[in-house]
Amino acid sequence: MPSFEENVELLTLNTFHIQARARYLVRISSMADFIKLLDTDIYQQNKILFLGGGSNVLLTQDFDGLIVKNEIKGITILTQDASTIVVKVGSGENWHEFVLRSVQNNWGGIENLSLIPGTVGAAPMQNIGAYGVEAKETLEAVEAVDRKTGEIRIFNAEECKFGYRESIFKHDVKDQYYITGVTFRLTVNNHKLNISYGAIRDVLKNNQVEHPTIKDVSEAVIAIRKSKLPDPAVIGNAGSFFKNPSIAPEKVDSIRQRHATVPTFPGEHGLTKVPAGWLIEQCGWKGKTFDGIGVHKDQALVLVNYGGGKGNDIWNLAMKIKESVKEKFDIDLHPEVNII
Repeated sequence: MPSFEENVELLTLNTFHIQARARYLVRISSMADFIKLLDTDIYQQNKILFLGGGSNVLLTQDFDGLIVKNEIKGITILTQDASTIVVKVGSGENWHEFVLRSVQNNWGGIENLSLIPGTVGAAPMQNIGAYGVEAKETLEAVEAVDRKTGEIRIFNAEECKFGYRESIFKHDVKDQYYITGVTFRLTVNNHKLNISYGAIRDVLKNNQVEHPTIKDVSEAVIAIRKSKLPDPAVIGNAGSFFKNPSIAPEKVDSIRQRHATVPTFPGEHGLTKVPAGWLIEQCGWKGKTFDGIGVHKDQALVLVNYGGGKGNDIWNLAMKIKESVKEKFDIDLHPEVNII
C-alpha cells in the first residue's frame, strides 16, 4: 500500500520557495505504485495535485488535498541502429540530468533543451522548448495511466497534438492521465545541430569552436541560461512566467512603427511571436522589487521570490504586469506557470 505523509511542508518542493502545506503527500516510484494508489480512500476522497520537480507551479495557498509526488526513475534503451537510439525515460527523472546523460552518451537532439528545470514527465505536458528546439521533435511516445480505470495507454507523437507549450494533456484529456514514461528517438551520429539562435553562435565563436558537437551546443546553452536566468536554488523562481505571445503580422507592423527594434520570430499558423520579456521590459517592470518579490534584473520574463514572498503577492504582481502589457501593446499575456 502507498505510504501517505500528512501536513507536509512544501517549501522545498517548489522552486518558487513558497511556504505552504499539503494535507497529504504520497511519493510514487513506479507505475504499479500509482495503480495501487487509485484504489485508496485518500486518493478517491481528496482533490489531487500532481507534482514533479515543482518548477512550474505557483502555490497561492495551502493545498487541502493529496499531492502525488512523481519519483518514477529509469532510462532504458529500447532499440538502436546505425543512426538512432530509442530510449524510454521514467517521468520522474530530472530533465536536465537526462539531457546531460544523453550528451555524455553522444545521443543528439535535445542538447538545446539543457538546463530546463523540471522532470521528464513535464516535457510532453508542456512540449518544452528553447533555442529553436521543442520536445516534440524527438518525442516518440508517451506512456500514461488512466486516473480512473488504471488502464495503460500509449500516445504516439501525433496523438499528443503538440503545439507551442501545448499538448493533448493540457486540453482534450486534461486531468485524465498520469504520465509514467516518455520515449525519445535520438541520433547517434550525423547530428543535426540547431545553432540558429544568435546567442548560441556568439558563445561558440567566443569559445573558438568552429565545428561544434552536441556537447559544445549544450555547454553554450547552459552558459546562456546561467547568464540570463536566476538559479532557483539561490533565488526562488519558476523560469519563464508567461508564454511568448503569437500575434498577427499587422499588429507587429503597428508595434514596429513605435518600436523599430521589436524582436520577433516565426510562430505557428502564420502568426509572429514577440518575446514576452521584451514587452514586459518596455512597460518598465524589469528589476522592480516589492517586499521580497519582484521581476528579475536580467530577465523581465522571470518573476522572483527573494525570500519570504507569498504566492498571492507574486500572482498579483503578474496580473499587474499583464494589465500593463495589454494597455501599452493590446497584447494578452498568458501564464506558463500553473497557479494553485
